[in-house]
Amino acid sequence: MYPSRFQYEAPTSLSEAIALLSAHDDAKVLAGGQSLIPMMKLRFAAPAVIVDINNIPKLDQHGVHADGSYRIGALVRHAALEKSTTLGEHQPLLASAAPLVADPIVRTRGTFVGSVCHADPQGDWASCMVALDGSILAQGPNGRRTIGVDEFVAGPFQTVLAPNEIAIQAIIPKPVGTRAGGYLKLERRVGDFATAGAAVGLQMDGDTVVQAGIGLTGVGARTINASEAAAALVGNRLDPDVIGTAAGLAAGVAQPRSDHRGSADYKRHVIETFVSRILTDAARTPEKVA
Repeated sequence: MYPSRFQYEAPTSLSEAIALLSAHDDAKVLAGGQSLIPMMKLRFAAPAVIVDINNIPKLDQHGVHADGSYRIGALVRHAALEKSTTLGEHQPLLASAAPLVADPIVRTRGTFVGSVCHADPQGDWASCMVALDGSILAQGPNGRRTIGVDEFVAGPFQTVLAPNEIAIQAIIPKPVGTRAGGYLKLERRVGDFATAGAAVGLQMDGDTVVQAGIGLTGVGARTINASEAAAALVGNRLDPDVIGTAAGLAAGVAQPRSDHRGSADYKRHVIETFVSRILTDAARTPEKVA
């Protein structure tokens, strides 16, 4: 099936892009296009105007900001993160997730920020953002605002972005301790959506957890913040009892449905197993990142 007719625009500045979005009621931003283009081909989406932001400079950069946060621009591809040594040095959770996103073809063009904006409950990066207490920097005609990821994702395939706003950066806050954690997901075959996945972000002071976050993929109508499970880790060493409690709490807040990928009970078991594995690995190697 072919997409509906649309007008194509390729602005060279953010101000021009925002003006185009403001001038058209039915416009969509194109960054990587790995979600938008298939939806257009199936006519699940039929925007009248496409605003391609790939010619806007400085949106393809990522790294440690002057304030200590880690920032990922709107045009940073999954593949760039997968190959980045900088990411591995500073963000072990994101580095562990990067090779698991979709398949090599999608990773070449798809973008980190675009994936978060797509708000797919089975999207990998949103769970990582939840685990790391990340936020999105958006720019519109009235300036910029920073939106926490829990607030940013309003529901399945829905965000709080205004029609004339552009998500220009993902922001991971400055760590208060040593970063650790990881991401695991179960998929039927390489490149498939997650049957279930778990992201665990830890900040350690020696062998004690000083801050934690846990995000769950594919086991609810939206990315799930397992905040109670994360709270059970804070102030504790990662011993078997603490790990077991947190993993059980994480599985308890999962809201999976039984389908051709497995029963709801099976998916909860996967979540419990994944959280336990990530925490057990972190307990063995508590100083992955300075």
